[in-house]
Amino acid sequence: MPRVSQEQAKLNRQRVVEVAATLFRERGLHGVGVADIMASAGLTHGGFYGQFANKEALAAEAFDIALDEENRGDLDTLVANYLSLGHVRSPGRGCPLAALANDVAREPPGSPVRARFTRGVERLAALLSNLSPRASKERRKQRSLAALSTLVGAVVLARAVDDDALAEDLIKAAQASLTA
Repeated sequence: MPRVSQEQAKLNRQRVVEVAATLFRERGLHGVGVADIMASAGLTHGGFYGQFANKEALAAEAFDIALDEENRGDLDTLVANYLSLGHVRSPGRGCPLAALANDVAREPPGSPVRARFTRGVERLAALLSNLSPRASKERRKQRSLAALSTLVGAVVLARAVDDDALAEDLIKAAQASLTA
């Protein structure tokens, strides 16, 4: 079996991380296996352990990639994009905080995925704080944490209900709350 070049190995690794980021957000951390990820990436299962220590290491890296896909623009743009039915209906392309909060809550304290999730919460809260109107540092922090809780909570709830009208109402109520 011919070996792949270092450049190809790097591209393969990047592809696996990107595919995993999507699949974990769509199916949850425990709803997808290594074989599924590798097959979706168009690679064999055998190549996984040459690239990653384990599935948890991949999940931590995939979380970072997913978080980097989000959060562009001013506060109004961020809120409008986050609180959209497109985001609600496409968890595989959306924010990993909303997609994986329940799974990460079940991870043991100190796990790499929980640590990355925590940094993601801090990072998004800081971004929201920086985009907020000027106020004291503590006031901006409190506002950003409330806004983050509203954003993530509205998307999580809208995804969980089986009533499209209620999902839309949840999103609109969150938008109104954050833009008032």
